[in-house]
Amino acid sequence: MSAAYIFDVEGTLIDCVPQILRCWHETLAGFGVPMPMVSLQRLSGMDGDEMLATLLPSFDEGARKKILDAQGERYRTIYLPRVRAFPGVRVAFTAIKSQGARIALATDCQSDELKRYRSLINVDDMIDAIACGDEVSKGKPEPDLIELALDQLGGIAAASATMIGDTPFDAQAARRAGMSAWGTLTGGHSRSSLIDAGCSVVVSSVGDFEPFFRREKPLVSSVSTHQPSK
Repeated sequence: MSAAYIFDVEGTLIDCVPQILRCWHETLAGFGVPMPMVSLQRLSGMDGDEMLATLLPSFDEGARKKILDAQGERYRTIYLPRVRAFPGVRVAFTAIKSQGARIALATDCQSDELKRYRSLINVDDMIDAIACGDEVSKGKPEPDLIELALDQLGGIAAASATMIGDTPFDAQAARRAGMSAWGTLTGGHSRSSLIDAGCSVVVSSVGDFEPFFRREKPLVSSVSTHQPSK
């Protein structure tokens, strides 16, 4: 067992990636920038400003901020009320706590969005620390969020913690912080992309981690053969 598990939220604990991608697609179209969904999916989970800089290199910081603000407002108004939690979150968290490990959330979302997500997953009684996107200047794949979560856990060594997320950018952030990384297929990224980014375990959804948490020594070298949930 790791001493701590740090969870991404969007796409890992909350089923919201299709809604987020649709919101980005609609927002960019509103700014006269049609963007294929496949391009958005490829960068799903990356810090929003960095994603825009990658997709729209001719847009300056001010233009990107206008798009970010519009996307956030549209998402909170139209899509946030519709999202749901993935099944198995509480079961997985209970298994972690039964082994004496600690739990943190590290998410690029804003605090008002996180409030909604926390009401859906209903595990506040088991969360030891939270690092949110509005507390750091750069999101994943930069390690700032992961390192903040570690600090809030009381300075647990990075080598004793595992990051769990649904995108290669979660894994890259974890590896940059010196942590292990596990992945889920619920964010729409392929198993191979998660493994290439550094995930040593990949499962279909968060509930499938529960047997790993209950082992005295998780099989961190194995990878699930489950297919992503439809």
